[in-house]
Amino acid sequence: MSGFVKTKYHLQSLCCGDCFEDQNWELSCPNKSHAALLRAYYADKQLVINDKLPGLYKFSSWLPIHKTLNGSGAPVTFKSVGLADRLGLKNLFITFNGYWPEKGALMKTGTFKECEAYAVCARVNSKENDVMVVASAGNTARAFAKVCSENKIPLLIVVPEDNLKALWFTENIDPCVKLIAVESGGDYFDAIHLSNLACQIGGFYPEGGSKNVARRDGMGTTVLSAVSAIGKIPDYYFQAIGSGTGAVAAWEANMRFIEDGRFGSNKMKLMVSQNSPFVPIKEAWEADSREMLPFNDEVARKQVEEIVAKVLSNRKPTYGIKGGLYDAMKDAGGEVFEVSNEEADIAGELFIQTEGNDLEPAAAVAVASLMQAVVHKKVKPDSVIMLNITGGGIEKFKSENKVSYLKPQMVFPLNPDPLVVREKVKMLFENILV
Repeated sequence: MSGFVKTKYHLQSLCCGDCFEDQNWELSCPNKSHAALLRAYYADKQLVINDKLPGLYKFSSWLPIHKTLNGSGAPVTFKSVGLADRLGLKNLFITFNGYWPEKGALMKTGTFKECEAYAVCARVNSKENDVMVVASAGNTARAFAKVCSENKIPLLIVVPEDNLKALWFTENIDPCVKLIAVESGGDYFDAIHLSNLACQIGGFYPEGGSKNVARRDGMGTTVLSAVSAIGKIPDYYFQAIGSGTGAVAAWEANMRFIEDGRFGSNKMKLMVSQNSPFVPIKEAWEADSREMLPFNDEVARKQVEEIVAKVLSNRKPTYGIKGGLYDAMKDAGGEVFEVSNEEADIAGELFIQTEGNDLEPAAAVAVASLMQAVVHKKVKPDSVIMLNITGGGIEKFKSENKVSYLKPQMVFPLNPDPLVVREKVKMLFENILV
């Protein structure tokens, strides 16, 4: 059941240090003096796990929320036996986000994007009677659609037409959720552009992506799960990245655990990976550039068409902004791996063989990066490793449930007329917006 749970926290701007209460869906510094993320600071300096609360909300002491919602699952961490033995690792811990009832993992969309959606939609929201707008490469859209449909939260989701196969559901989606798409050939960056046009409509507002503290701290529950299960902060954190937000969230959670004082004082090395040939973060990081390197949009779109892990196709990642991935990796250390489609396929099969469940392609990329790290001796056999499986059990879930696919109400061209977008999208919600 949904309910109320008021977490005590405040927000702080990383650009000027100003602190303020979370009241107006703030996504950036009110002073707007510099491009920087906001960060939540919690009254409970030590993590309090409340097992009486459902799913994700057991971590509510470190979530910027004021209520709980129906249907939440939570990340599950366990010590690997099969994969660890195959890779010769003594302390490999898998944090699984997805569907694996035997392990207690009950995310029915099969992805850790549910962590984001359940946290974001439970945050204090002065715009809760308006329409939230979410751009996605697929998984985020599926998670937000589920959460908003079940809890009657008005939502517009925007995805590339080529990624519509990610919009599968077992239940009918409530009319409060609408889907529009960017025509075939477009990617996540094009979906973001279309969503920005929609946000120009009165009564529509952006979810905020990485700038939303609830999204990052929702993703950070993967680390809360891991550290509370392991009993210490890991030495290494492995994850495949698109925007890099998940790794930033892990870094922020790590710093909270250092302040907690019960789990160690080390910083996990951020071992992140991208699916080649689309590797813009790797290229910027290896050039020691805070800014993303220039690239041709058409070349980038073609690279995105080639990769198996479509959800990693972010051309505007949370990288150079103050408090973003560049700062996180400079502070904690780490490396960006490049994983081919073939390597991801091999890693996915290895996970099925050794652990017994299927992986979403991005998670297979993360496993492949761990395999590379072992081969090249980037980690030691006794290192404490957290492997963040960001999505899995989807095939398992589909084999047990009948699914149907959400179809877009409208498909727009790559460079749509802003006026046409505003007129048509507003019509979709004419019965909701009063």
